[in-house]
Amino acid sequence: MTHLTEVRCAPRANSPFVSRWVRPLCTLVAGLGLALVAATGFAQQAWPARPIRLVVPLTTGGSNDLMARILAERLPSVLGQPVVVENKPGAGGNVGTEYVARQPPDGYTLLLSSNTHVINLSFFAKLPYDPIKDFEPVSLVATVPFVMTVNSSLPVNTVKEFIAYARANPGKVSYGTAGIGTPHHLSAELMKSMTGIDMVHVPYKGAAQIVPALLGNEITVTIGAVNTLLPHIRSGKLRALGVTADHTFTVLPEVPTIAEAGGLPGFAIDVWLGVLAPAGTPRPIIDRLNADIRRIVFDPQVIRERLNVMGVDPAGSTPEQYMEVMKADIPRYAKIARDAHIKPE
Repeated sequence: MTHLTEVRCAPRANSPFVSRWVRPLCTLVAGLGLALVAATGFAQQAWPARPIRLVVPLTTGGSNDLMARILAERLPSVLGQPVVVENKPGAGGNVGTEYVARQPPDGYTLLLSSNTHVINLSFFAKLPYDPIKDFEPVSLVATVPFVMTVNSSLPVNTVKEFIAYARANPGKVSYGTAGIGTPHHLSAELMKSMTGIDMVHVPYKGAAQIVPALLGNEITVTIGAVNTLLPHIRSGKLRALGVTADHTFTVLPEVPTIAEAGGLPGFAIDVWLGVLAPAGTPRPIIDRLNADIRRIVFDPQVIRERLNVMGVDPAGSTPEQYMEVMKADIPRYAKIARDAHIKPE
């Protein structure tokens, strides 16, 4: 295709007609082309021209929220605009997620999500958004260790002892989660399906509400993010029984895996956090965000002073790698949900 800036005057440029009409027209068209190119370049350079919203689909205090606030503190120095964290909890993360899906794809509204983004396909019969088609992946940002934890007053010290306790007290054991479809929920349901124990689900609006409930003996157990539970585990008020991954964690090296401690081979739930944008967000914006976010989460100071303290591991990816993770998790968690006899509501 011929670019406007490549327009040339007619070969016989000496004729009066060309001199009077064609040459000025060529000059005008070429000038317009240069103006369009300049305007396009300016538009690309202008983003961001106003504050960016980073939506967390859960309440304050959880892993999503804490990670979002780290990014909100660091991104302004490289983007030149404030990044404002907005918590929009509800319906297991669906309220905030749908909100972002419906926003203009201009780079000014982002989502800090987790596995729940794709897990919800197995818990809800109809989602108000498509977790794949309605979003552009930006980058994974962290992986979050999950740990099975009880109040220290409960007479159990191991996963096997907890399973025995639950079997001896059918219907009296309750587990707290950050909502339907969250990794907390899926982890507990996986344990139920693998052991046959009976536990009552107590969903909260966010992870921050689980800890007070566990400390107050309102619930028996939770399988939750280590960062919210760790201070109370170290103080002795709560007791960690096992971790959900297939390996032990550096922040709790003495705590075995649930698979090992409970005699439950194959028990493993990996929890990731990542940033998403509405579908159709221009690739240059996605690429810039990807580079800046990865630079932040792998900054040695951020890792040492923020992530290690939270017990969270940094993670980074290309947008394509992030999309592969989401697509691979859909059938994986769907199988876990089916095995647990979970019927979408």
